[in-house]
Amino acid sequence: MNIVVIGGSGFIGTRLIDRLINNQDLSIQILDKVTSGKYPQLSKVCDMTSVESLREGLNENVDVVINLAAEHKDNVSPVSLYYDVNVEGQKNLCKVMDEYGIKKMVFTSSVAVYGFVTEDTGESGAINPFNDYGKSKYQAELATHDWLDDSKQFSVIRPTVVFGEGNRGNVYNLLRQIASGKFLMIGKGENQKSMAYVENVAAFIEHLVFNGKGHQVFNYIDKPDFNMNKLVSVVNSALGKTGSVLRLPYWLGLLAGYGFDLLAKLTGKELPVSSIRVKKFCARTQFKSNTDYLGFIAPVSLEQGLSNTVKNEFTKK
Repeated sequence: MNIVVIGGSGFIGTRLIDRLINNQDLSIQILDKVTSGKYPQLSKVCDMTSVESLREGLNENVDVVINLAAEHKDNVSPVSLYYDVNVEGQKNLCKVMDEYGIKKMVFTSSVAVYGFVTEDTGESGAINPFNDYGKSKYQAELATHDWLDDSKQFSVIRPTVVFGEGNRGNVYNLLRQIASGKFLMIGKGENQKSMAYVENVAAFIEHLVFNGKGHQVFNYIDKPDFNMNKLVSVVNSALGKTGSVLRLPYWLGLLAGYGFDLLAKLTGKELPVSSIRVKKFCARTQFKSNTDYLGFIAPVSLEQGLSNTVKNEFTKK
């Protein structure tokens, strides 16, 4: 089987290749805007916004395309990049796949399509994205419906926030603050957060390659969900630490966030604190999934994944 992983040089992509490369029956190609640091021999530079670039990267012998590519950071500028890459790029991919007769795609969307949620939200939850990333991801899903027909397979995975060794995103910054002993809890810490360990996300994508059927959509979450207090406890336990946490009322933390927003606007610099990050930190972001429908069992528990990550990142080598 010939598999092309678009965006395969990134965090999730690299872990996915780690799994796929052990299967002798697979031929793997990475297409990305940058060469893979771990698998340069499998890499080819490709631009999702260019149909010609995708034509050069794909061919009629490809059996499955896994699309992990996305503009996803909170502060992408200009905002149009979300739509150029996530939506128009997906349309370009569908066009080229049709040209080559490629009929199977696994696409990574995001739970951001649901926006802020107040209850445990499954795949049938209301679509209500609050930012351009979530809006563009859902538009990309819809755009693919024009490509889809009865002869094709389109598997969508909407992961919650993904963490793991080597990542330097928002979860890493949170874990680093907790590990430093200088963590400031905003609010009561009772809001639950759905999370996903990168190894499990990669394992589920691999599972979809071999077990996908028609058009299907899956959230991806590692259960059970932890609240912020439990998360702090797990991190401290992994590091062999104990101790209390400094706390700040939500209203005061949000006020500070708005102050940082103003400072960032005046200085033109990206700052680690903002009102949107305070809101996201204190929000309940809880999801559920039908992944067991396909008989998938995550290889690593959430607590073990957190422990692996914390020990790898924050203990002295």
